[in-house]
Amino acid sequence: MQFIKLSGLVAWCTLALTACQSTSTPTDQPQTTAMVDSVEYFTDTGLSNPVATLQHPAGEYANGITYVTYQGPLEDAYVAAYNHNTKQWLGPIKAGTSAMGKDPTRKIDNHGKPALIIDDLGYIHIAFGGHGGTPEMGDNDLGNYNYGKLKHIVSKRPYDITEWQELNNVSPFGTYNQWVKTSNGDLYLFYRHGAHQSHWVYQKSTDHGRTFGERVSVMKHQKRDDGLGVDSWYGYFSEEANDTIALGYIYHRCGNNHPNGKHLGERTNGYYMQMDTNTGQWSNVQGEPIATPVTRDIANEKTLVLKTDHTDDWTGISTVHLDENGYPHIRFARGHHKNRHQGGPKKAHYYRWDGEQWLVSKTGQLPISNGDHVVHYPLKTSTLLASRAKDKSHMISWRHSVDGGKTFKKGDVVLANKTFGVQVSSFIRNAHPDALMLVSEKIDNSHLRKMYLVGQHGPVMRAKSEAHQASDEMKQRYLITK
Repeated sequence: MQFIKLSGLVAWCTLALTACQSTSTPTDQPQTTAMVDSVEYFTDTGLSNPVATLQHPAGEYANGITYVTYQGPLEDAYVAAYNHNTKQWLGPIKAGTSAMGKDPTRKIDNHGKPALIIDDLGYIHIAFGGHGGTPEMGDNDLGNYNYGKLKHIVSKRPYDITEWQELNNVSPFGTYNQWVKTSNGDLYLFYRHGAHQSHWVYQKSTDHGRTFGERVSVMKHQKRDDGLGVDSWYGYFSEEANDTIALGYIYHRCGNNHPNGKHLGERTNGYYMQMDTNTGQWSNVQGEPIATPVTRDIANEKTLVLKTDHTDDWTGISTVHLDENGYPHIRFARGHHKNRHQGGPKKAHYYRWDGEQWLVSKTGQLPISNGDHVVHYPLKTSTLLASRAKDKSHMISWRHSVDGGKTFKKGDVVLANKTFGVQVSSFIRNAHPDALMLVSEKIDNSHLRKMYLVGQHGPVMRAKSEAHQASDEMKQRYLITK
């Protein structure tokens, strides 16, 4: 097995090309999963939408241990750790208390999912709990209000998940929290500064997260000149090589018929730009400087990857990574908006910049699904995606391309036969091949979810007697009744 470190992820691929194009379901599980009286999940206490690709990373691998975080009961932040050497789990442990999730008459919000990163001193940082904040928290000069409070917590000791402290050093109005760490150890926390009609910003720390600088706006919200709503955005910020932060993003036209903006589902177009962290300068894929915060006009003129034909043709955000030439690879989902009510857009395409133009995969090569991808080489890439089978069961499986994303072939299934649907995180930061992605599975008639840590050969197993179980009180609280 050859391991290649690409963009903070320990990527993997056998030297034999045929292995990368395997279409089998693995039958010889690694020793870590061959436990007697064991289960595939490590807890059943995930809540509603415990993980997502957008709030990332959901975990990090360091010193033989994979640390993960997810939204648990009462929408609080939970953390667990798996020791790859001893094959033992620790936790889950409640790490932080959310301002949301305590009112049983209110729907589960789900925007406060946690994201985790480890600083260069070994302290573990989690950002969680926000969906725009409330007026009682002060003036949100970069957006509007909604609910919750963005919090930043840090472990009291390096590489230790048992005790945590809250640091009041980031804006309370954030949501869609995303961590990035650059080669010099600087931490960036990206987030949307409020509800839908808000700037996207970052705050930067040069002292291992103990203090953060002022908010820096990246994408700008503003009323449209035609009166048809407000320019808004969804973005995925990715840590890449050569002190570059890559951004794949889509446009969201937010309605203006409500004080906080009617939540229209319309999301169109696809965009890309990147930041040189040494200078703070953003540029487009051609290297032309981009003034920030980017507006719709600038985005359309300078950073457009795909333009949807009309507003009925909606897009979905995905992950973005760079190849060894520094060229971006992005997945965008798209389709008629009516399909949103039957699971969303019905097409997904893989876009790759070849130095002169954007190349796009053939239709039907990738499913509409969440997940992540790793770029081994410019022409060689692999995706690990959640998808739905013909029998309506759900699975997580590989798809591999050796022609730069033009076509993909199905690979191994790493988690299958999940009847009630699954949700997945982006790749774990610096991932160990046995623990690549955090996965939640819906449980019938309940808002609680089973949680899995999935690697290239399948889920990391846990002794059934040790797997963390929700209390009877929690099960009753989150029971779905018709």
